[in-house]
Amino acid sequence: MSKTTRAMQMVAASKLKKAQEATLAGRPYVEKLLTMTQSVLGRLNKEYSHPYMINNGKNKSLVIVISPDKGLCGGLNTNLIREVINYDSSNKNNIYLTVGKKTESTIISLQKELIASFKFGSTLPTFEKVLPVIKIIDEYFLGQKVGSVKIISTNFISVFSQKPEITDLLPIVPPATLSPTVTLFEPGPSNLLPPLLRHFIEMTIYQKLLESYASEQGAKMVAMQSATDNALEIVDDLGLEYNKARQEKITNEILDIGSAAFSANA
Repeated sequence: MSKTTRAMQMVAASKLKKAQEATLAGRPYVEKLLTMTQSVLGRLNKEYSHPYMINNGKNKSLVIVISPDKGLCGGLNTNLIREVINYDSSNKNNIYLTVGKKTESTIISLQKELIASFKFGSTLPTFEKVLPVIKIIDEYFLGQKVGSVKIISTNFISVFSQKPEITDLLPIVPPATLSPTVTLFEPGPSNLLPPLLRHFIEMTIYQKLLESYASEQGAKMVAMQSATDNALEIVDDLGLEYNKARQEKITNEILDIGSAAFSANA
């Protein structure tokens, strides 16, 4: 058993290195993209609005839940499922889209509408995974079937710490105040904004996929290391019990032989 968990620990460790590098490399880009988006929004006339910015008044939300496909991740899936249940208990009017199979049964058990479910996969997510999700977001948000879009996923803090979080994706809210810095946009903000908002939504979802993948590998590596240590401890305990039983049997046999020899001489 320890050999199996050790192998799984090594596999998770090798995947974690690439996942951690991709996750940490993507954060500054998404943060800068957010800053640029907020800067462009702050310089537009109040009359201008993009469909991604419109609050259509619907009280129904599309909730995207990102989770692993499998278990053996310590408490990661449990914490994520708890976050989903807590959110749903205080926000009843939701429909769900899952990326990853571990939360699919939870959504079904809550008797919620599950409009789509995608596998997360066991390799580093590629950008193509975002495209079907974006298509559904456009269908439901731009089609005014829902009034907001949220993401429930796991944020990678460190190898030993992963925290579930809720992200408000849509509608995009422009900044309340404008930064005093002067920025020249070419082409103009109204021409730049539509592709910028689209790219911001895509990259936000993709970053959440990377964060979730890194969280899964980190949690799995730690869980398998703990399982390996426990298995080795059990092996040591069983070996000690075996040696005690063996020694006891040998001692009893020696006593029987000694008793038989003493009786014969007597």
